[in-house]
Amino acid sequence: MDDTPHQLPSTLPALRAKAADAGFAMPCEDRTGSLLTALAAARPSGRVLELGTGVGEGTAWLLSGMDPASRVTSVELDPTVQAIAREQLGADPRVTFVCGDGGTWLEEYDGPPFDLVFADTWPGKFTHLDRVLELVAPGGTYLIDDLLPQPGWPEGHQPSVERLLAELEGRKDFRCVRLAWASGLLMAVRTG
Repeated sequence: MDDTPHQLPSTLPALRAKAADAGFAMPCEDRTGSLLTALAAARPSGRVLELGTGVGEGTAWLLSGMDPASRVTSVELDPTVQAIAREQLGADPRVTFVCGDGGTWLEEYDGPPFDLVFADTWPGKFTHLDRVLELVAPGGTYLIDDLLPQPGWPEGHQPSVERLLAELEGRKDFRCVRLAWASGLLMAVRTG
């Protein structure tokens, strides 16, 4: 079976061209993107949180699955890369871009919970884990990627990944599944 996605967001080629021009080399892997699309589509009128916009490839995948009533908030520390996402996707009324530290945003956020959280950066994954999990609605999904060894991992990062996986799988309020697929994923659903 070929698991290569065949339906790509229409905005993806422009985002990838702009990313290449900017030297941004951390794209959302296509299989991860296709899962994001399916998860977003499963949540009509869903509230989505993306931590780590990058240039917006993950955001594009999320938007391609979202219905007109769904909303995504995407948080990114680097204004230069997020500017690409804003330029290419900012006209879509379903997306709100926040430029700032994801950890600070998580600490200060006081709104309703999210149906889907995609944590693609350190805050919400390796830091602020308890806080981000508090923001997942009952029945909601928390997804993280880049759990298989990646080029550019800092030395000694593997034990951090192992601790994170053990912590998530030890929680009684989430049901987890590891996916040795794409860049290595873990999907956790909050029990009701």
